[in-house]
Amino acid sequence: MFVLAWNSTFIVDERNQAIVTQFGRPVGDPISEPGLKFKLPFIQKVQFFDRRFLEWDGDANQIINLDQTLIFVDTFARWQITDPLQFFLRLRDERNAQSRLDDILDGETRNAVASNSLLELVRSTNREPEVTDEYLGEIEVLEEISVGRDAIEAMVLERANERVLDLGIRILDFRFKRVNYSDEVQQTVFERMISERNRIADQFRSEGEGEARAILGEKERDLAQIRSEARREAQEIRGRADAEATRIYAEAYNRNAQTRELYEFIRTMEAFEKTMDDKTTIILSTDSDFFRFLMGANP
Repeated sequence: MFVLAWNSTFIVDERNQAIVTQFGRPVGDPISEPGLKFKLPFIQKVQFFDRRFLEWDGDANQIINLDQTLIFVDTFARWQITDPLQFFLRLRDERNAQSRLDDILDGETRNAVASNSLLELVRSTNREPEVTDEYLGEIEVLEEISVGRDAIEAMVLERANERVLDLGIRILDFRFKRVNYSDEVQQTVFERMISERNRIADQFRSEGEGEARAILGEKERDLAQIRSEARREAQEIRGRADAEATRIYAEAYNRNAQTRELYEFIRTMEAFEKTMDDKTTIILSTDSDFFRFLMGANP
């Protein structure tokens, strides 16, 4: 009795959908509502199918695009079993479904790549380029595209869905995972990029050296101007100081005889200090100022 009950019931959970087969042929409508279900024991079997989003990961292929350039294209998609009865009749299981998707999506991908340039495959909009100081002047306007990556992906998705209408499945999304030059073309592209970067680096070095020479020239000019102004200002200060000293000497000389005597003594001693040292021999007249002050005589 237990074996009979066990073979008469089955459970469909939220992740699955099912069909009941009898002698290999479907019986009744597909079962998509979760819960406890019943079937005829022993002669009927249950086929379960996933109702969640399923993954398709395409093989990376090398394809010739519209520019006659061999490029490396890697794609992926998401799909779902929408009609388990039709799916069972046409494909039987997920392995056959994946194989059929390989044929359909890879074929549509090749058609799309062959019909478009690499520029259309990697860009989606005609946006304005963001120019930084490093690349200032290098790129003025990006070449415009007429289709774009998003539109190509949508086109592949639409055409692939047209081909799976009778398979009981629906492709939910299709994307280019990676688009790149093939190994044969990459080295040439890299060499061209390196050459371009070196050219820009040489240009920056040349501009930097010119700027450095200009800065050094400005520095020398500024230093010469500062020195000239400093000498002029020093001479002006020295002239004002000499004038002030002369004025003070004149005032002191004209103040009285005693002051004049002191002034004459100071000036004589200054002249004596400047003209004589410990190796100097002089002959003085008895009526000279030197002799008079050295001997302490009165005028």
